[in-house]
Amino acid sequence: MTTKNAGRNRYWGNLTPPTSKTEFFDAITTPAPAGDGTVATIRMYGPIDSYGGWWGISASDVSDVLDALPDTVSQIVLRINSPGGEVFEAMSILNMFRAHSATVTAVVDGIAASAGSFLAVGCDETVMSPGTQMMIHSPLTWDYGNAADLRKTAEVLDSIEESIISIYRDKAGESAWGELLAAETWYTAAQAVTAGLADRVAVIQDAGETLTPGAPEEPDIDPLEGDGVEDRYAAARARLALRPVGAAAPTKPPSSSEPGNPTQKEALAMSDALKAGLSARLGVTDAAISDDDLLAAVDEALGEQTDTPAASAVIPAGTQLIEDTVLDTLRADAAAGREAREQQINDRRDAMIQNALSEGRITAASAPQFRAMLDADEDSATAVLASLAANTVPVAEIGHAAGEVSAEDALYAKYTGETEEA
Repeated sequence: MTTKNAGRNRYWGNLTPPTSKTEFFDAITTPAPAGDGTVATIRMYGPIDSYGGWWGISASDVSDVLDALPDTVSQIVLRINSPGGEVFEAMSILNMFRAHSATVTAVVDGIAASAGSFLAVGCDETVMSPGTQMMIHSPLTWDYGNAADLRKTAEVLDSIEESIISIYRDKAGESAWGELLAAETWYTAAQAVTAGLADRVAVIQDAGETLTPGAPEEPDIDPLEGDGVEDRYAAARARLALRPVGAAAPTKPPSSSEPGNPTQKEALAMSDALKAGLSARLGVTDAAISDDDLLAAVDEALGEQTDTPAASAVIPAGTQLIEDTVLDTLRADAAAGREAREQQINDRRDAMIQNALSEGRITAASAPQFRAMLDADEDSATAVLASLAANTVPVAEIGHAAGEVSAEDALYAKYTGETEEA
């Protein structure tokens, strides 16, 4: 909840603001179940903002709705799904509901957060719909100035917080409200009831067609007319703005001047023009075909049309269609080939490192580093290995211990018949 306004989209956040007020705020009236008055349902499904319009729901918007309600209204069902908004605007709205002669039941349909929470809590009864949430936190603002200015702002925020706490306290009694607000506390529907901020968890039924008092009528545009997509979209949106909400109104059958249930006096006959046109399109040559047989031919043709695959789009040159099984085989072969290729590359690089070790170009300790270099950039690593001098790390035999016969001496003795004396 805030005391000043900021931000490009203000309380809509990253959401695209709606283009019609009825998308997030409207009111309906429907006869009370007992028949002794009228129940008014008001929906507040958006942020609370003094600008009104598509910025959000203002106190002026609510006052227009309340002024337009019939004098017979004895109960108001205030349905809330709001992230909150301006503190004083929400406080004004709450006090308008309190001043109205009707009892007000706040029903949280989604979330009652920030300023939306004390608006819901301050009504005569607060009902949490299943799965809903309530959030309370300390008021905040944006300000600038010197140290004295900011200290004064902090004092004002403390005063506003105390006013908000008084609403929670009147509903739920004493609690560590200051700590709960500072911590930004979230409540499930059941937790809100346990904390005393709500009276019960229930589904409150709703019915009727929307009516936003004082709202301009939407243009009556034919969705099939207009110059482009935007015109058709606007037309569809205009019709959606007049949507039924809650339980759908029952469909009313066309009226009949005949008392009781109307009965069909005679079988309907197909016109000659229609019959001739269908026969020509179906290729029926029997001019005396009955209406039933002709309709049967229509059903048969439609069935064949359904069984026939739809015409595919023209396949571009160079494109081939293959069966799923063939595609799966190709994918499997490609994966196997890729694995084999990767193994070949690993074997070659391992051999390069082994060769550098055997030639005395690198040490065993540095071998892992050179192997990683090959994986990162084989061409550069190969050039580095080739530039290292061979036998830098001695690998050739330079002697052997006394009494031991080298492999070369043993081979020499084998072919000359000489033996080395100790």
